[in-house]
Amino acid sequence: MKDFGLTRDVPLQKGQTALLFIDVQKYSAPGGGAYAHLPPAEVEATYAYFFREMQERAVPNMQRLQRAARAASVEVMYTVIESLTQDGRDLSLDYKISRLFCPKGSHDAEVLDEIAPTGDEILIPKTSSSVFVSTHIHYVLGNLGVKYLILAGILTDQCVDSAVRDACDLGYLVTLATDACATLSAERQRSALANNRGYCRQLATEAIVAELAAFA
Repeated sequence: MKDFGLTRDVPLQKGQTALLFIDVQKYSAPGGGAYAHLPPAEVEATYAYFFREMQERAVPNMQRLQRAARAASVEVMYTVIESLTQDGRDLSLDYKISRLFCPKGSHDAEVLDEIAPTGDEILIPKTSSSVFVSTHIHYVLGNLGVKYLILAGILTDQCVDSAVRDACDLGYLVTLATDACATLSAERQRSALANNRGYCRQLATEAIVAELAAFA
């Protein structure tokens, strides 16, 4: 095959970059609907690591990315798990089987207060693991002139990983904020980052913020 001299290790470009938060919503926060059917002891045993990682590491870094993107006039976007209906009849088969259901307009479907959208920032509901499968986000990003995507959110090894791979296949240069995403265990986090390294550029928040700051 011809060597085209291409690489994924390309800095973000002003006017062509967007920051996308994936499923950072109240459904997955302590007390959210994801755990409503579980006894408190099971929630503590299964999700304590995840809650701690979100509170101490992932969300604070998401806030840093959000502030830097806004300061650099970079589009900040959000996707959340949210049905288009109240009864969930439009959900994908996988979501129905997995019982991933946030009714249209519900509290669970709201973005976490810590990184809530402001102004007319774009929020796109989805009903599949990859936002590129069940929404028109690819069309929207094209209209915005976006070629470089910064991704952060949850879960690293599920919806985030799916978005990374699909964005790559659709021709975006993806930068994953490795310390602004989280999943249910340290082992799963390490495995997810190792598995999708071939599809994206992986940087810590500090390095991404520095690139965004250079836009100004």
